[in-house]
Amino acid sequence: MTTQFIEKITSIKEQRFVLPGCHSWQQFKAIQALMAEIPGVRISYFDGCVELMTIGEPHENIKSVLAILLALFFFEMEIEFIPVGSATREDEIRGASFEPDESYYIGEKKEHPDLAIEVVITSGGRNKLERYKRFNITEVWFWENNHLSLYQLREGNYESISPSTLLPNLDLDLLVRCVLMPSILEARTEFLKGIR
Repeated sequence: MTTQFIEKITSIKEQRFVLPGCHSWQQFKAIQALMAEIPGVRISYFDGCVELMTIGEPHENIKSVLAILLALFFFEMEIEFIPVGSATREDEIRGASFEPDESYYIGEKKEHPDLAIEVVITSGGRNKLERYKRFNITEVWFWENNHLSLYQLREGNYESISPSTLLPNLDLDLLVRCVLMPSILEARTEFLKGIR
């Protein structure tokens, strides 16, 4: 990996780059080790495809506000939860390694989180569902174009749902409206008013 390539990938605000060719798990792990010291770059693997992504401020803002508001919902509704953020999900046999933007165990810890959230600013989106399916993640939410799309794993495939089956009392319109508010304090006040 050249220094010029590393400088290029880290200087971009938010970008997705797929390495050409098909790579073995061992090659992926070697590339992952090379990239480990470069801040702000995520690397994922899926069936031989290695993808590098940089994450920008708009992405981080949305994911953080979503996490704050969901935590408020869990606390107000007295739902036991374990937030695990973007903890890496990877398994050579499953042929996948990736990081959700946010993820949660609901109730107690299990083999894999119950809920994962993806914030899509430039790329990704629903084509990532196959990765989640391999780890049996019950629900996957995608934030894209100021809208939430929810998918539930049913009989081995994801189906579009609304509302959430994990959080049926969560008002998704309220959540989206509050995420888009310019003031986090106003968003918190509005959200709490709406769920109480």
